[in-house]
This record gives sequence, C-alpha cells and structure tokens, in this order.
Amino acid sequence: MTATNVSLLNASFEPLGNVTFQHAVKMLFRQVATVEEAHESRMIGPHPWPRVIRLVRYVAATWMYRPATWSRRGVFVRDRHRCGYCGARATTIDHLLPRSRGGGWTWLNTVAACASCNHRKADRTPAEAGLRLRVRLTEPTRAQLAALVALHGV
Repeated sequence: MTATNVSLLNASFEPLGNVTFQHAVKMLFRQVATVEEAHESRMIGPHPWPRVIRLVRYVAATWMYRPATWSRRGVFVRDRHRCGYCGARATTIDHLLPRSRGGGWTWLNTVAACASCNHRKADRTPAEAGLRLRVRLTEPTRAQLAALVALHGV
C-alpha cells in the first residue's frame, strides 16, 4: 500500500493543501511536522504511515487568501463534481457565455456540468437553453479550494 498524497495542515489545523508521500516522510524525519491521521498498522521507521500531517510551527499563509488561478480541476472542486444545472455527477466544464460569443475561461463564466446538460445548452446562454443555474458562482481563494479538497477529497 503506497499513498501518493498526504494532506498538510498548518499548526492551527488550517488546511494548506497536499504534499507527496515522500515529502511528508521527509518533513516527519526533520521533525517539522507530526502525524495527525495515519493508515492502520503501517509504520515508516518510528512514524505511523501518514494520511494527514500537521506542521509543528505556524506558517503565515497570506498567499492562500489570494484568488486561486482558474483551472479545470479547480472548477470541479469548487462545484464538488456536481452539475450546476441538474445536480448530477459533472464530467465537463460549461461556459455560461459561450466562448464563441466572447466568454472566457474565468471563475464567474464556467461551471461544472454533466454531459447531458452541456450538450442541451450547446452554444447558447442558460436562459436561451431554458436551463437554470442551481449554484452561485464564486471566485474561490486558494485556501477555500484546499479546504474543500481536505474535507471532501474532491
């Protein structure tokens, strides 16, 4: 059993994101982090096999409160992999104002969507397609995305 990512918490238990398993182990051996949640009955040296680690000292992460850079993965995380129109499992990204009409790849113009709703909407706005957006679009901060990943594993 190998873990690919380990959740990283600040000393205040605030989620900071994920680190690779190898980086987490190095942090444990350098004693800059401790294990908060571990895999059962597995050890790596004197430490339990980490799932979640916490920094020993607080790191001021003001950069985490700046708006996150737009990404496809970020839209899915923000929308919790749910279609913004019907609530089904989302598999695509939809532009509220279609790209052919000047809509861009921005947080406030994109929403996670299922293939059916995305196909139904096609090259129209939601109003023109008779679709109602069920979510409120936001421009999340890096901290908000990290918290959603840590809480929901999305």
